[in-house]
Amino acid sequence: MSQKLAIVILHGAGTPEENFAEEMIGKIHKGFAKKLKVENPGQELVFQPVYWSSIFETEQNRLWERLQKDADLDYVRLRRFAVEFLADAVAYQPTSVADSNYDKVHALLAQSLNKLQEKTGPNAPLCVISHSLGSIVASNYFYDLQFKHENIGTHTRRNTSNTALEQGKTLALFYTMGSPMALWSLRFIDFGFPINVPSQFIKKYYSKLQGEWLNFYDKDDILAYPLKGLNDHYQTSVTKDIQVNAGGLLTSWTPFSHSKYDTDNDVITSIVDGLVRTWKEVNF
Repeated sequence: MSQKLAIVILHGAGTPEENFAEEMIGKIHKGFAKKLKVENPGQELVFQPVYWSSIFETEQNRLWERLQKDADLDYVRLRRFAVEFLADAVAYQPTSVADSNYDKVHALLAQSLNKLQEKTGPNAPLCVISHSLGSIVASNYFYDLQFKHENIGTHTRRNTSNTALEQGKTLALFYTMGSPMALWSLRFIDFGFPINVPSQFIKKYYSKLQGEWLNFYDKDDILAYPLKGLNDHYQTSVTKDIQVNAGGLLTSWTPFSHSKYDTDNDVITSIVDGLVRTWKEVNF
């Protein structure tokens, strides 16, 4: 029996549909099946989308209603996007409050990892696919596991068991799409330290596994930036910054390309290649 790969997907800022990952999963399945020549890719790849914005959804909608109540605003679509992005970003920030949103979001991710390990096994290689603010959530989550255990909140601890997957020890692949991580790095001296990809423990479980961190950005996406140039630490940790042209005829040349990475062929192909290579490394 082959070792399955565990894949978690985190959406970006705002409130997408609950099935936000469905199309991307379908494209990855199709590409994986074609390259590996398997009939049922679902037996090898186990996906777990994380609908983390549900924690902010009610209050965010209330905020948007109140902002429009007595105002005649231009650029409504752009404003809604800006409000969703900034509101999620502000609400998510870590605080000293015991029942913080930071902890609630991370607890949801912890629950997702727990579900994954039940389906794939406790030591399955872990792939994280993240978009926009979801890449910040993922990075913070694994940074706390790797370096800052004191930042792990009560809710998150209650939803995390001691399996290698849940402890981030089998983190193998990290894909960031349209990530504002470069902007977030301003919070730290010399732009801070990135997470280790793959995990520093990976060789204990899979001696042949190489891992990778690919950062996809569109030059028309004003929220997304390359990462390797931030400092020597990012230069080492990020395998490659990849410029793509996300979106179609009407969006690829605009800031709205920010929401189109998950269906971009270059993004999908690169992720599929990483999954196929990793599957082979752990099964042969």
